[in-house]
Amino acid sequence: MRPRSFRFLWVLLVLGLAGCHRAPAPQFHAQSNPERLSDWGILNADDGTLRVAEGVQVYRLSTPLFSDYAQKLRTVWLPPGQTAKYSSTSVFQFPVGTVISKTFYYRRDASHGGRVHEAPALNATRLDLREVRLIETRLLVRRQSGWTALPYVWNEAQTEARLSRAGGSLQLIRIQDDGDEVPFTYVIPDSNQCAGCHAPNIKAGELQPIGLKARHVSAEQLGAWSAAGLLRDLPAATELPQAVDWTDASIDVGVRARAYLDINCGHCHNRSGPADTSGLVLDASAEPDISMGVCKPPVAAGQGTGNRRFGIVPGRPDESILLYRMESTDPGAMMPELGRGLAHEEGNALVRQWVSGLSGSCGAYRS
Repeated sequence: MRPRSFRFLWVLLVLGLAGCHRAPAPQFHAQSNPERLSDWGILNADDGTLRVAEGVQVYRLSTPLFSDYAQKLRTVWLPPGQTAKYSSTSVFQFPVGTVISKTFYYRRDASHGGRVHEAPALNATRLDLREVRLIETRLLVRRQSGWTALPYVWNEAQTEARLSRAGGSLQLIRIQDDGDEVPFTYVIPDSNQCAGCHAPNIKAGELQPIGLKARHVSAEQLGAWSAAGLLRDLPAATELPQAVDWTDASIDVGVRARAYLDINCGHCHNRSGPADTSGLVLDASAEPDISMGVCKPPVAAGQGTGNRRFGIVPGRPDESILLYRMESTDPGAMMPELGRGLAHEEGNALVRQWVSGLSGSCGAYRS
């Protein structure tokens, strides 16, 4: 065989092998719940890299939920030819076949797998698995009957995540910026607990995404989805409601605190949510009055109040039940009660600063 012919055959062989390792395309499972995350084809861990499949959209929230300082890789995939319908106030109307994923991860510590650091926020389609520790990937799947929540837990080799309906827990050590080490238990919710946050209307009882609302996603990202034919009925950018980035110190502290409470608390504390019996409203519709906790006595006294008399006492965060519950790590008192084992020091400091700056007193409400 002539050398040129040999080289040609060698190129064909290499290309053929590459084709054999091609990542699978995203796939919607209308009824079955695959045991392996890779069977969905949304994310693929191969050769030390976690990759987002072609056609899957990565997105970020202006102000994300806090989850024990874990970073999250968020994606959404729509079946080819399908679109979502825009809404200015509620979750977008996604077609059957939509798969939303949220992968929780930390920056790996070289000395020990259980020691983790807060990872930088990324808007990337891949993660270097030498640098990060994958914990779990949660799927929300839009089926004919509604949304289904499926939690997948990553193995130690970071090659696959397996369905874990019963949830689980991990003992981790957070390495803070100052070098201090804080042990904590990372809790992976079971399938039933997912409804605790993802059923924002207690009467309907239907699961819904939390972050995929117009105010939580940037106008730039929404415009790109519209241009790609993934989102219809999008209004002009000037008409889009937009939540602020709570970390942007150039923005009014009250606006930032309200955005933080909206995304972290509003899915339960809204006028029709699971926490409606508390009478406490913390979503974007709330006003800083008694419905938001200002000079509002608790519905029921007890451990969760910290012996404080009002939800928010203007100018007095140390007398406010809201701060007590946000800063607590006691399972019987802390809020949110799911999704964290650590207190969010930076978020709490923001809300504390906001409450400290509120004017007025609760004298008129005292018994």
